[in-house]
Formats: sequence, structure tokens, C-alpha cells
Amino acid sequence: MAFMPLIITRFSEGVGTITFENPQKRNCLSADAVAEMLTALDNFEKQDAIAVVLRAQAGLKVWSSGHDVNELPKPGRDPLPYAGPLESLLRRIQEFPGAVIAMVQGSVWGGACDLAFSCDILIGDETASFAMTPAKIGIPYNPSGLIHFINLLGLNKAKEMFFTAEPINAQDSLNIGILNHLVPAAEIEAFTAALAAKIRKNSPLAIRSFKRQFRLLSSGLPLPAETFELIQSIRRHVYDSKDYAEGILAFHEKRPPVFRGE
Repeated sequence: MAFMPLIITRFSEGVGTITFENPQKRNCLSADAVAEMLTALDNFEKQDAIAVVLRAQAGLKVWSSGHDVNELPKPGRDPLPYAGPLESLLRRIQEFPGAVIAMVQGSVWGGACDLAFSCDILIGDETASFAMTPAKIGIPYNPSGLIHFINLLGLNKAKEMFFTAEPINAQDSLNIGILNHLVPAAEIEAFTAALAAKIRKNSPLAIRSFKRQFRLLSSGLPLPAETFELIQSIRRHVYDSKDYAEGILAFHEKRPPVFRGE
């Protein structure tokens, strides 16, 4: 376990965990908090993490309040530039070579919705809710963020979320596909750990290839021929690997495969 001023990190058996540790400011996504999360993700990648869990402390009413409003620039400057802290974190999560799981307890506001939605799998308890709040303070959200919400929710639901800035509760979040799983608060930690363990048992190369392919295929259509060639190259790296051969052999021998990421 490692402690930073605004997060706590843990790494065990191929799974990393980032826990927000700034309840006094509702776990806002300040530049300092984002920098710590980027460092944690870099460290997890060096440790070959196949899954990362992003979470808040148990029992809080707010998972994250999104942008630190105090850090937003004065009028005349883009509040969400491409190289801004949060945008850099969103891309890092989307490009991280393993599955990133958001374990959501409490409400999620504004840019923190984009953070949670950038994760590959979302698990929430009955206290989870999601509110896209830039309209409440007049922030013109960036096109990449809007496209991200459209891809996840569909055009009309994304419009409603941005236009009303009203929260979507846990059950509705499950119904419209924001949450993969809605789990009682007493069971969510064990459920999330078990899901991460299932991912960890699979081929690391296959997981990484899926992650890259999902990223490329969801980035928009039409896709250039070069992108399909890149996808084919990513897939070839897996099916030419020792892990692929081991997976086939283990299947025929009716035993668990022993993957080594090679």
C-alpha cells in the first residue's frame, strides 16, 4: 500500500487499486489529484497490472465532485483543453493496457462522470448516482466528451443528462447501461474483487488487445484502412503468442491455463 496526499494505492496479484482520499473537498479532480492518479497508473503499468479498480472510501455521500471549480480558468480560455489535467487522465484510462473498473458508491458529478464513464466496467451500489453538471456553471463541454457520452448513452439520453444536469439514480443507471452491475453496498467490495480476479486469470495479451481494439473501434466511423490494419496487427500479436498456444493446449487438456504474457 502506498499513500499520496490525495489518493491511496494498492497492488496485489496483478490488480491495482486507486482510492480517493480527499473527502474534505468531495474527492474533486484537482490538478494535484489527477497528477497522483497518473503516477499511480504509470506504476501499475510497470507492474503489469491486468486490472485497476478506481474507488472512493466506503460510506461517503460523494464518489467525486468532478473538476475543482477553483482551478477553472478565467473567461476567454478553454476550460477543458486537450492537454488539461482531466483530459489527460481520461485518455490515460482509455489507453491503459488493462481493464479499469470503477467501483461507485455515492454521487458522481460533472467531470467525474466522464472519468467513471472512461472506465471499462462500472459497478455501483444503491447509493450511486450520476449528474452531468457543466450547465449549472456554464461550462461548454468539449466535443470529445460529448461524443463519449453519445457512444455510451445514445444521443437523446446524453442530451437529457447535459440539458437537465439532474442525477440519474442507481437503478436507472443500470437500466440505461451506465452500470454493468448494481450490487448491495455490503457486497460491492467482494463483488468487485471477484470480478477483477476473473479478469486476472485470463490472457494478459488478449485483454490488452481487446482494450486497444475497443478504443479504436469506438473512436468513430468511418475508420481509415490504416486503423483496420493496426487492429489486425494487434490481434496478430496475440494469436502468434505463447499464451495463445497455452490457452488452446490447456483447453484440450481440460486444465486451467498458465498465462505468462508472452
